Amino acid sequence: MGLPDLDQYSQDWEYEVANSSRVNEFVSFYESADLNQSEKFALMSLIISSFDDAVTEGKIQDGIWEKIKGHLISDIDLHRKTILYWSLVEEEVDDCFSSTPFIREIILD
Repeated sequence: MGLPDLDQYSQDWEYEVANSSRVNEFVSFYESADLNQSEKFALMSLIISSFDDAVTEGKIQDGIWEKIKGHLISDIDLHRKTILYWSLVEEEVDDCFSSTPFIREIILD
């Protein structure tokens, strides 16, 4: 996927390599690659982090949230913890991630 190499001090790679301009590419890879459960989980973390950056930057591409949401729902057992993490259900939406209102749609549906 052409992600940057991490060094010995790297942690939380999904935040370090997130890229708001590559959300569509990451989603397409999620859809087309033969991934195991661990890889799907890791890639979805990267997708959500990148999507969050895109929301913050005002660069949401048409239809991308619907694709992400569909994958989160179809693999709900795998992504339940990711959904809960990004939805911050105990917090006021003003004190949350930029993508939190989107993620909360899944919980409210």
